[in-house]
Amino acid sequence: MQLSEQEIIRREKLNKLVEMGINAFPAEEYTITDTTESIKQDFSESKQVKIAGRLMSRRIQGKASFAELQDSTGKIQVYFNRDEICTGEDKTLYNDVYKHLLDIGDIIGVEGMLFTTQVGEKTVLVKNFTLLTKALRPLPQAKTDENGVVHDAFNDPEMRYRQRYVDLTVNPQVKDIFVKRTKLFTAMRTFFNDAGYFEVETPILQSIPGGAAARPFITHHNALDIPLYLRIANELYLKRLIVGGFDGVYEFSKNFRNEGMDRTHNPEFTAMEIYVAYKDYNWMMDFTEKLLEFCATSVNGSSESTFGEYTINWKAPYPRISMTEAIQKYTGFDITGKSEQELFDFAKSIGIDVNETMGKGKLIDEIFGEKCEGNFIQPTFITDYPIEMSPLTKKHRSKEGLTERFELMVCGKEIANAYSELNDPIDQRERFEDQLKLAEKGDDEATGFIDEDFLRALEYGMPPTSGLGIGMDRLIMFLTNNPSIQEVLFFPQMRPEKTVPQIELGEDEKVILEILNSQEEAFSLAEVKERSQLSGKKWDKASKVLTKHNLVKVEKIDENVLMKLA
Repeated sequence: MQLSEQEIIRREKLNKLVEMGINAFPAEEYTITDTTESIKQDFSESKQVKIAGRLMSRRIQGKASFAELQDSTGKIQVYFNRDEICTGEDKTLYNDVYKHLLDIGDIIGVEGMLFTTQVGEKTVLVKNFTLLTKALRPLPQAKTDENGVVHDAFNDPEMRYRQRYVDLTVNPQVKDIFVKRTKLFTAMRTFFNDAGYFEVETPILQSIPGGAAARPFITHHNALDIPLYLRIANELYLKRLIVGGFDGVYEFSKNFRNEGMDRTHNPEFTAMEIYVAYKDYNWMMDFTEKLLEFCATSVNGSSESTFGEYTINWKAPYPRISMTEAIQKYTGFDITGKSEQELFDFAKSIGIDVNETMGKGKLIDEIFGEKCEGNFIQPTFITDYPIEMSPLTKKHRSKEGLTERFELMVCGKEIANAYSELNDPIDQRERFEDQLKLAEKGDDEATGFIDEDFLRALEYGMPPTSGLGIGMDRLIMFLTNNPSIQEVLFFPQMRPEKTVPQIELGEDEKVILEILNSQEEAFSLAEVKERSQLSGKKWDKASKVLTKHNLVKVEKIDENVLMKLA
């Protein structure tokens, strides 16, 4: 294990604490009476308090020191005075332990008395402190120069997502995102529970990946000797419960799709699905817009939220436009009654990348996605999808070739999907068979299975039902002004972390590696050299060390000489 100089020093301090008989990782309970937030809200001079948190900064001035303590609710100033802490002749606790053996990042317990400084700062006068955890790695410490420029801030996205524990510690504003995420789930549960619907749990490991068109993750169950799939959706199990007699069920489910990753997609994500008997998609539109207005207000205290340059108004009601009308409005093309070949030819003619594996549903989806989605900024219901796009949806009661389905679009992205659910088992079997043909044709997102047990359940009779699915991660992105899904997941999926071989690297080599680590793509060799600000001799030596140990690669592509991590 290769340790930095600071890590070595911290371990030496740990050894000194052990020699002094101080346990740097005590097991016993440390009872607190207050938090930094409660102190500020109910502050009174000379009040006795007992708090715990992480030491985030300090200014030692001889026998006195001001420091900053951070707990889960915020930060507060604490004042250490040698004679207040060490009332007898022995000053070891202050002179040795506090001044020399504690570090920024250590977790301590503090007992003391409240007072206000001459500049009006609410402060804890420390009477006693206890080391609760010794931090063996230093926290990133941002510094502001005389021009107000911040250096060394912990703001590299990849580092923040990999080390969310550090991100939450040094960037406390990040915690607000996840507080709002929890508020969203709580608000939605409240809305459903007040309506009389029942929260349930359904299997994550499934024998057939159904309920959506997506590529699943596959595993194997040794005892049963069968393949199992991480669920791509929970729809078919929730409908089984409607068959079983529940009038309304909902679930917040972890779903898994073995597909691409980008700023709005993670292979593991959270969806909410709700199914209500004796309702249709018109009722569900009314229900959805009231739900989202309630959630937005619960999370942000307002029915409006900011997303990038837009102010989104979640107040009901929302506009409604059919998919056919949307495509005609933004492309001039009427998809009504068009054959697969006509749709294919039109998509090609307007520059959409399509291929022969795509059926009518996929072609229409591509046309809408490329030419229409981005135009819907405010919450808008897109209704009446073609039957080829909706294998689990009831045929439209009055429009041939369409289904009773809607999606809710916000800022060009879908955040909700809902149907008048298909409850005719004969029609459902035919739809499954059509999907099977598409899968055999090569469409890797088409359902390649027929769920016979689900069809059996429908044959027992499912009442008229409407269902709704909402992407919770995407919704909280819009409510917290975050364009990247990684910002609203505690631990998003990442590529394997690149490990550096255990060799001694000088500061010059580290400078080059830091530049190359700052982005996924290769740099031009000239740019890395310029940004490193190394002299020619130092550059030659450092780059040779890195290439010799296969830490970096230098290659020529056309006329460009590129450098990247190996």
